[in-house]
Amino acid sequence: MTLQIGDRIPSATLMTPTPDGPRPITTDEIFGGKTVALFAVPGAFTPTCSARHLPGYVENKDALKAKGVDTIACLSVNDPFVMGAWAESQKVDADTVLMLADGNGDFTRAVDLVMDASRGGMGQRSKRYSMLVKDGVVTQLNIEEPGAFEVSSAEHLIAQI
Repeated sequence: MTLQIGDRIPSATLMTPTPDGPRPITTDEIFGGKTVALFAVPGAFTPTCSARHLPGYVENKDALKAKGVDTIACLSVNDPFVMGAWAESQKVDADTVLMLADGNGDFTRAVDLVMDASRGGMGQRSKRYSMLVKDGVVTQLNIEEPGAFEVSSAEHLIAQI
């Protein structure tokens, strides 16, 4: 069943790019005792994700922090090297947005937010969404309709906080 408001984030291990190479990071490390604005994209380097989704969270970093967000995180079903290259190309450091690679899609399947992008040659990916998570519990969840970019934007999430 798809993750809902009030649900606890499932335990999973993701990967994050670092200057020393990819590093495993658990959902407990990411969400435990923190308020996290998590947004997920179908793929790094894809048009909407690169032109609007990630840049929107970067541009609104201060507004999110002012609303009590400790961490802004971006998740994609990509490998950590791709996520690192995407962050570098977008000039995004880990203090601005924590890049999370869900390479095997384990987390994405656990929260039941899988999108089948096989027709476009991309396989199983994450749906586009945003959520606010407080100490591991989902307090806001915004799942986009296929092809849309409205409710998962930084501006929409800020208005909900």
